[in-house]
Amino acid sequence: MLKKVLSLTAAFVAGIALVNAQAPVSFVNPMIGASTSTAAAGVYHGLGKTFPGAATPFGMVQVSPNTVTGGDNASGYSYEHTSIEGFVLTQMSGVGWFGDLGNFLIMPTTGALKTSAGTLQHPQGGYRSGYVKESEKASAGYYSVKLDNKIQAEMTAATHSGILKFTFPQNKQSRIQIDLARRVGGTSTEQYVKVINDHAIEGWMKCMPDGGGWGNGDGQANFTVYFHAEFSKPLKSYGFWSADIPADWPRKRDDVTSEKYQARVAAAQIIKGKKQLQGKQLGFFTEFPTATNEVVLVKTGISFVSIDGARNNLKSEISNWDFAAVHQQAVRSWNDALSKISVEGGSKEEKTVFYTAMYHSMLDPRTMQDADGRYPGGDGIAKQPVGFTKRTIFSGWDVFRSQMPLQTIINPALVNDMINSLVTLADEKGKNYLERWELLNAYSGCMLGNPAVSVIADAYAKGIRGFDLKKAYELSRNSVEKFGNGDTGYTPGGLSLSYTLEYAYTDWCAAQLAKAVGNNADYEKYTRRSRAFRNVFDSQKGWFRPKEQNGQWMAWPNSGRLKQWYGCIESNPYQQGWFVPHDVDGMVNLMGGNAKVAADLEHFFEKAPQDMMWNDYYNHANEPVHHVPYLFNRVGTPWLTQKWTRAICKRAYHNSVEGLVGNEDVGQMSAWYILSAIGLHPVCPGDTRQEITSPVFSNISIKLDPQYAKGKSFNITAVNNSDKNIYIQSAELNGKAYNKCYLDYSDISAGGTLKLVMGDKPSKTWCLVN
Repeated sequence: MLKKVLSLTAAFVAGIALVNAQAPVSFVNPMIGASTSTAAAGVYHGLGKTFPGAATPFGMVQVSPNTVTGGDNASGYSYEHTSIEGFVLTQMSGVGWFGDLGNFLIMPTTGALKTSAGTLQHPQGGYRSGYVKESEKASAGYYSVKLDNKIQAEMTAATHSGILKFTFPQNKQSRIQIDLARRVGGTSTEQYVKVINDHAIEGWMKCMPDGGGWGNGDGQANFTVYFHAEFSKPLKSYGFWSADIPADWPRKRDDVTSEKYQARVAAAQIIKGKKQLQGKQLGFFTEFPTATNEVVLVKTGISFVSIDGARNNLKSEISNWDFAAVHQQAVRSWNDALSKISVEGGSKEEKTVFYTAMYHSMLDPRTMQDADGRYPGGDGIAKQPVGFTKRTIFSGWDVFRSQMPLQTIINPALVNDMINSLVTLADEKGKNYLERWELLNAYSGCMLGNPAVSVIADAYAKGIRGFDLKKAYELSRNSVEKFGNGDTGYTPGGLSLSYTLEYAYTDWCAAQLAKAVGNNADYEKYTRRSRAFRNVFDSQKGWFRPKEQNGQWMAWPNSGRLKQWYGCIESNPYQQGWFVPHDVDGMVNLMGGNAKVAADLEHFFEKAPQDMMWNDYYNHANEPVHHVPYLFNRVGTPWLTQKWTRAICKRAYHNSVEGLVGNEDVGQMSAWYILSAIGLHPVCPGDTRQEITSPVFSNISIKLDPQYAKGKSFNITAVNNSDKNIYIQSAELNGKAYNKCYLDYSDISAGGTLKLVMGDKPSKTWCLVN
């Protein structure tokens, strides 16, 4: 038995052998958050929704197991599922709204060919397979599992390509089959595949809104995945399957997972003797006999531009069949990326949570361009970027709060890339505004606010300016005019509070950009509009309250500001009401002053459950409250910021599948942890002030990018730090006494050392200036 276990993990061991036991990459556990369970979360949003498969930093390809098609399962995988339907080449991380991608599903099988995946309830009805749960191995750049059909599956990735290694049992009828129609949230609507020689196939899969996908089609995702795949075993006995799907059948998420639809797929026509096929529900298979422990590999390049691009991507990255070499390169790339922040002290669990959070924060925004630089323009024409890398998956409403501010510190060039990608996309699509939530060039309009304006304002304020400021401001201005409170001073309706408060903030961001371009009239205009939060504050109730179209207050519910969805999106007024990041002093004055606000904030946190799961008070599972722990710094009680950020780090993040209390949301949940664990976090992106809190680790070193920063590194030392010594007693910045509970971003980029002396009791003398 021991020999078998060792053989299953040989590639895994070979990969991590490149680094020592304390290297950042050795602490990554991709299983953290890999569950969609709504039962465990206690709410329909589910848990982390991460995927456990192999990827590279900000890479185009993610080779990952999928356990489910349909439902609100963007990751395609959930740990509690007991069977796997296949391994895909593209994946989204931690999102809701039904998700997308999950393309090019590869499954090794034996016995009779089945063309339908089957279901979680009846896996034997299709090609899916149960698996040995304890055999799952996941690390940065690697995943493996033993299937119940006795096939061992291993996979690793490069930036634009992936390679899968299947170890078969002895069998006269072994097979690798590829479902070309499969898509996480629906189906690709048309496919083409061609056998080009005795070792390779290539083709494409069109993914359009009428096939579901992002938002079940409402997200307007419209893209084509091109592929070039090569097999280590010759294609001697191969064929296709094609299901007869009537032209008038709808093909969205619930349609394609229905019994009626899957019955058609299960009865698909098997076609042999052809070299190519085009259709609406296609698959490809190659069959062969295998000896005991015979290894068959499949390597695939993908592109969103062309088949030629996919072929070149594979050739440039995986030119041979050396699985271990690809794995080792993935490990090296991750270790380099994760080493941008080094931490000492803390427990093994805390380091695992920290570096896995770093890992999750570096999956997106991913590259969308091929190895030769070409990318699909928003107008459908291939482009060549000038001076930036084209990136995609901008989860705006989530990531403007922590994820993009984190990247301004550790990956400022990436922020430039994202801004340029959004600005050029607007031109390519003939739009005059910035997209809120971009996926593969789609203007999905998901969520609310104008998060891209926040990201641009934050970057510019921090000296990250490798973009056309004039054009960026023009689009920002158009965005806040198209989506904003306008001269009315509030947005009415069912989400009145969320809209009004978020628009007020991004009006402030637009004002900062107007000032940068020298447009004083716009600066004054948007500064005035940024005060719109005052228009939805009801002094009689002492809190923010939504308004109707006619300007009247919406009826106050019996549960008051705890009423979920009362004027708010995915929150209640108690949670959303703290969102005035650009004018905290103004907000505090409305609420009754520092002492009253500090007491209310304490109540807000004390009422949260111990496990920090979804609740009506401090709800870390969702983004609207992520800045709130830092408001204690602003009302004269910084020790409470220290107390509660340490508590959240400890109670809401764990080294387990259920280790994230809410959706990962494309790096946001993890980025909050990273910033908080190193002791720095903004309240207001666009303002260079970075709040200081109690770090989880004793020694932190941040590598700075010499193209954007004057210093080489910024270091944070927490003397006497421990689980009990969580309170800052005194501080020094570069050897001089420091009595502010915040730094400026320029202090970080200049390099240097912040020294914090920690103790077990709150200090009422440190940080008298808030």
